[in-house]
Amino acid sequence: MLKWPKNTFHSRAASPEDEMSTAPPSIVPDDMERQQIEKEIVPDKVSAFKGLGWLDRFLAVWILLAMAIGILLGNFVPSTGEALQKGQFVGVSAPIAVGLLVMMYPILCKVQYETLHLAFKSKELWIQVGFSIIMNWLVAPFLMLGLSWAFLPDESGLREGLILVGIARCIAMVLIWTGLAGGDSQYCAILVAINSILQMVLFAPLAIFFINVISDSDTPISSSYSTVATSVAAFLGIPLAAAIVTRFIIRKISPTWYNQTFLKWLAPWSLIGLLYTIIVLFASQGHRVVHQIVSVVRVAAPLIVYFFVIFSLTLWVTHKLGFGYKLATTQSFTAASNNFELAIAVATATFGANSDQALAATAHLKLA
Repeated sequence: MLKWPKNTFHSRAASPEDEMSTAPPSIVPDDMERQQIEKEIVPDKVSAFKGLGWLDRFLAVWILLAMAIGILLGNFVPSTGEALQKGQFVGVSAPIAVGLLVMMYPILCKVQYETLHLAFKSKELWIQVGFSIIMNWLVAPFLMLGLSWAFLPDESGLREGLILVGIARCIAMVLIWTGLAGGDSQYCAILVAINSILQMVLFAPLAIFFINVISDSDTPISSSYSTVATSVAAFLGIPLAAAIVTRFIIRKISPTWYNQTFLKWLAPWSLIGLLYTIIVLFASQGHRVVHQIVSVVRVAAPLIVYFFVIFSLTLWVTHKLGFGYKLATTQSFTAASNNFELAIAVATATFGANSDQALAATAHLKLA
């Protein structure tokens, strides 16, 4: 069982008071932590739901509504898709890129960067990082490779798009899902940062190995390190740098105002950015998805199996290892999530915007 600094990493679901706490960290003994979990697990579930705002409580409804609006715009408003695809930012539609940046910034502003160094002194943390690397860079990519061949043996384009999705580790939406599920946002930020660094090093050679060597593709992929590094730097580096600057400047002026006013005002913008991104994506690709629904359904099947297997396996293993709810949830979402924006950028740059590879990468977000 890990011994996390208090108010930095702990096993119970986070409350608004925990997010705003600035108390000095301390170590919680294993037996005390277990007793705390046993006593508070039921009340926390109730209070966590009651503590959600109307935007969080009905998120599933808003997502379905955003999808419907996007499809209607894409199919019944001429030139919508073409207009949304005109501007490009590191290989992704500029309107989608804006949504991703807006989505990530509020979450990263909540991370207590000033106490992260305490976590890095823990030997147990590095064990957790090692476990995350195994799940993200060994188990998950090879599982997606196997599923893509099992479900799409006759569709090389869709199969290669799925392989790209499996290699790309998530650095954006996983922060939202982890927060909504009551995971540890600060621990998630550490995993995201590590996956981002590894992504810049491993994505290109793994893509070439999986597609050119193992799959013997008719259209060999040539993914450069610069493409991957640019995507990671844009979608993680920009909001991360902005969040760090914001947190240290404003908290230095008034910690109370930052914790109690600024973060409360900023919090809904993550989900607003998510819903906006979904609308734009479906509006830009809705016409194509409707007219290629068979391909989308075929891609959806292995993606659903992939998420279920990876999430369940990680959750089961972390539970057996006694990580606690918050860490187990964070590990599971991190392992099961993928970097669709990088997969789209590489697929578009290599195979073209109208390729089956790009369609498969885009279909992943529709199921994210």
